[in-house]
Amino acid sequence: MTAVRIVEVGPRDGLQNEPAPLALEARIALIDRLSATGLASIEAGAFVSPKWVPQMAGTAEVLAGISRRPGVAYPVLVPNETGLDAALAAGAGEIAVFAAASESFSRKNINCSIAESLTRFRPVLSRALAAGVKVRGYVSCVLGCPYEGRVESGAVARVAAELAALGCYEISLGDTIGVGTPRQAADMVRRVARDVPVSRLAVHFHDTYGQALANILACLEAGVGVVDSAVAGLGGCPYAKGASGNVATEDVLYMLAGLGHDTGVDLDAVAGIGGWISALLGRANSSRAGRALLARSQ
Repeated sequence: MTAVRIVEVGPRDGLQNEPAPLALEARIALIDRLSATGLASIEAGAFVSPKWVPQMAGTAEVLAGISRRPGVAYPVLVPNETGLDAALAAGAGEIAVFAAASESFSRKNINCSIAESLTRFRPVLSRALAAGVKVRGYVSCVLGCPYEGRVESGAVARVAAELAALGCYEISLGDTIGVGTPRQAADMVRRVARDVPVSRLAVHFHDTYGQALANILACLEAGVGVVDSAVAGLGGCPYAKGASGNVATEDVLYMLAGLGHDTGVDLDAVAGIGGWISALLGRANSSRAGRALLARSQ
């Protein structure tokens, strides 16, 4: 079977888009439960301003409170050197930086141009790598932008190549508003792979129009072997009102198992966590596979 690595983004990308902050104890419990399922990479939080992202306040305490398992990475998002300082002080072993393929989105989301964001990341990458900390890069709006509409794949490739040149070991390509379709997604991956080896690419889909699983399948067929997802489909999409947010980890795992891909992750265990965290948040479980598995076990 072909191995596919899942990057669980629920505790960061998922929770930061939930309406209300989750207690630190619950965030720690969520990460600990997820790390017992076989997941090898779990986003633990973000060192960003609590004024703008209150859901991520206390990430240092989360990192201090989790039970770190050998072989499991707990990356944290950092936007700048201030965030890096906090991440290093908290003992982070991996960080992530966030750029956009859309100029308008970059300016509205992080208040600078794409070029300025990459310049900002240079000292972050340099210092992190010198400290032995791995860096993952994100590119948002790879298929569409809420302000500009469709985004050209060449623009995505340029940003991805810049992040790779700065030292990011992996580039996650994100359909931030979930507007992509399978052919568009595969064509985009193939274009980016001309500049960054496909072995260094990951995909990150939101399920706004119900296309996420189909898009993931198309990208797997294009050679991608890493998929981002969130347990129970945590998170919304602040740029698409009413959107369901991240593709659910349970749904991705169910599809991959049916395709014969090996993830090393216990689907039933993840489904149980999805039911637990959804109840804790007082929200509907967005994973169809998760709901079906939980119903079957009752």
